[in-house]
Amino acid sequence: MPAAGAAGHLSVNEAIISWLHSLGHQVDILLTRPRLNWPWQSIDRRFTVAGIGLFTRTGWAIAHRPRDFSRIIGRRIFKQLPAPLSRSLRRTQREYGGADAVLGSFITPTQIEFCADWVARHNYDAVLIDTIFRAPVLDDDRLTGAKTLLIAHDLFFRRHRALGMAGYRLFPEKLSQADEACLLGRAGAIAAIQPEEAAIIAAMCHSREVVCAPMPATPCPRPADQPRVADRLVFIGSASLPNLDGLRWFFESIWPRLRVWRPSVTLDVIGDCGAAMSHRPDGVAFLGRVKDLAPILHQAQLAIAPLRAASGLNIKLLDYARHGLMTVATPLSLTGFARDDQAPFVAAGDALAFTTAIANALEDRTYRDERALDYIARHYDSTTSFAGIAQILGLD
Repeated sequence: MPAAGAAGHLSVNEAIISWLHSLGHQVDILLTRPRLNWPWQSIDRRFTVAGIGLFTRTGWAIAHRPRDFSRIIGRRIFKQLPAPLSRSLRRTQREYGGADAVLGSFITPTQIEFCADWVARHNYDAVLIDTIFRAPVLDDDRLTGAKTLLIAHDLFFRRHRALGMAGYRLFPEKLSQADEACLLGRAGAIAAIQPEEAAIIAAMCHSREVVCAPMPATPCPRPADQPRVADRLVFIGSASLPNLDGLRWFFESIWPRLRVWRPSVTLDVIGDCGAAMSHRPDGVAFLGRVKDLAPILHQAQLAIAPLRAASGLNIKLLDYARHGLMTVATPLSLTGFARDDQAPFVAAGDALAFTTAIANALEDRTYRDERALDYIARHYDSTTSFAGIAQILGLD
């Protein structure tokens, strides 16, 4: 389900449909599978939600098929297991062939039939498609002539190549640039979430209109009575392979040296990534999922983004910035962000540079929250972010 504060692509989807609703448009959400947090889940009453195996009433969605019910419960249990056991069990999953990471699962013929039939029975002004993995629905004759926009979220062939070169087993097993270009080209228009990827997609699909639609963000200033806690770092991340790889590198190559240089430094890790790690170093707290990020981000002095394999837009950096934080990040983590001399980011490409950048930032007494808040206000309001989508959908 699209949800603010959830995984990056879900947050982007939620931002898009909320923006469309704010303009007075009705938005229906079709789920290709009932992937809910619980077998019964409250849903946003602003939208109609439908899907295979899904029973909905005002404000609620219920996964009523036994296999969907058991999958949802099983997934929740799986996340509570110790990291070594969960990794071992993941490799035994038949659905994904024992992959270390799942980049996406293609829509099935049954799901295509459901979605195409639903679209055919409704007079939609436009159909938005979530990633290349749902693009095959566009081959159905019932969508011929529809105005279609694919939200790319990522260049999956690049993530596939980077993780594959690092030795990880992936699902799907093969995904080339040509494969991705073919899937993207099935849509009438394409929205990338950062400018570099928009340019690459435009070259891959030169007959399609391509726009950039980055995740919008709203400044969330720190309360006047909330001081930042000296030497406290923060990281937010799901249990995706790029996050886990980045954290392992940080703990192995940066954290020990940083603790020698600055023994008082601590790190709060938010999200599922903490539970998926096999070891928690001294000075690190795994907080898990947090309903309200603001108190923690307003207390932290500095954020980190140590990713070594990434694509798309690293949306958590927008969360850091909109709460007034400076971020020390690998250059790859910063791909696609608006260029600005006052951007609240410090790039560091290797372990020593990363450690030094953190130490210097913690000593900096000239930094002010306004630098990050102003950056967000200049570049990431919803009108600016979604201007390209508005043009494609004829809303401008």
